[in-house]
Amino acid sequence: MCTADSNETLKEYSARIEQLARDLGLDYYPVDFELVPNNFMMEIAVYGLPVRMPHWSFGIRYIHQLIRQGMGHSRIFEVMFPGDPCRAYLVNSNTLPENTLVTAHVLGHADFAKNNHLFAKFMEMAGGHILEQAAARAHRIEEALHEHGQQRVEAVLDAALALEPHIDINRELHRPLYPTTPPAAPAKAEIAPELDAFHRRYRSLPGERPPEEAAPAPRRASIPPQPEYDLLWFIAHYGPDLEDWERDIFLAVREESFYFYPVFACQIMNEGWASYWHARLLREADFLPQDLYLSAIKAHSDVVRPYAAEQQLALAVNPYHLGFSIWEDIIEKHGLEAARRICKEEDDFGFIRNYLTRELAEKLQLFVYQARDDGDIRISDNSIHAVHEAILAPKFNYGAPRIAANHLHVDGSLQLLHDHQSDGRGVDLSRAERVLEYIGKVWRRPVTLHTVGDRGEARVVTSKRI
Repeated sequence: MCTADSNETLKEYSARIEQLARDLGLDYYPVDFELVPNNFMMEIAVYGLPVRMPHWSFGIRYIHQLIRQGMGHSRIFEVMFPGDPCRAYLVNSNTLPENTLVTAHVLGHADFAKNNHLFAKFMEMAGGHILEQAAARAHRIEEALHEHGQQRVEAVLDAALALEPHIDINRELHRPLYPTTPPAAPAKAEIAPELDAFHRRYRSLPGERPPEEAAPAPRRASIPPQPEYDLLWFIAHYGPDLEDWERDIFLAVREESFYFYPVFACQIMNEGWASYWHARLLREADFLPQDLYLSAIKAHSDVVRPYAAEQQLALAVNPYHLGFSIWEDIIEKHGLEAARRICKEEDDFGFIRNYLTRELAEKLQLFVYQARDDGDIRISDNSIHAVHEAILAPKFNYGAPRIAANHLHVDGSLQLLHDHQSDGRGVDLSRAERVLEYIGKVWRRPVTLHTVGDRGEARVVTSKRI
């Protein structure tokens, strides 16, 4: 545990590690470090932010995390928020060697966040001051609770947070509404028929004019004009009866989802890059005492180990271990400059498909397994393509089913459509019913979801009448 003396020592080591990081070419926005109690760190990890909109679902996540930590399955060393400046929280009950390692790890994260194209793009859209923005939103929601009551505010939060991953990361955060009229069809060039002498004379008689055609009635543009996958944006702007404060909640959740998307989409790359740099920084930090260095390296080995416990193989990928192993392989084969280019240009999809080679997968003993009904576990596939897709499948579309707002009917009822072909799966129908119930309470008109069941049969889920 860090004491007052060890905190001063940590500040000294942190300053020298930062200077070493700059000397080795790391480029990052300033990092503000803060030591916090373990329970506060738990809240940050569960809520995603130090201060965030209140909701009962975060309490459930907190209990789940507490149980996992009590069973020894999860331990939080740090949480870092990209921005300018970056904000990093370290647990004050960590040992001095652990927090020295975590400091170096955070600098690797900070370098990745500043230089990776996806982080840069989304930070430009969502801003680099997420903590202050989130605190301001939480304050506005507290005001809404006081003005409109817990039941109404909670109903809106239920719907918005249930749709948290349903954004369209290929569109801009700030985008215009749909056009109110459909695009005009290109004008057809008309060729006047050649007239004989009689018709030419008839046309020239006074009072003889062809009747004028009545102007066509203006057409109403279809809403949405094409399937809309940004459900938070669509409901915020086209919910027929939403009040301004309700729209603000949907847009607040959407903006935070945009901010967190790069963290989700680059997790393996990011954790691996930070692990590579904390190992290298500690190795080259000759000012660290030998016993502290050995303890820190022991902590490093625990973080990047591929095992669930002892020598028992894990049935889930450790992103620290996988990312660290791939970066080491890249740097050994292609050099650090090539690694920096990859760090800038890729996300986990390109990183895994392009740089997790067959040889490396075999070395790391990666395979796809199948759990049988009798409890037996068998390797079902160890081809490199199957391994790639098994790692990446949970990351597709922010880990959520690909569902679009497909049609807004004249009576205000809404049709949602599940793109199950690109998903390659159905949806959990019981969960879909709960989410539609949440949406129905804020949409206040019928909402239907067209999807498929476990066997690919067509299914329609309808919200209850409000």
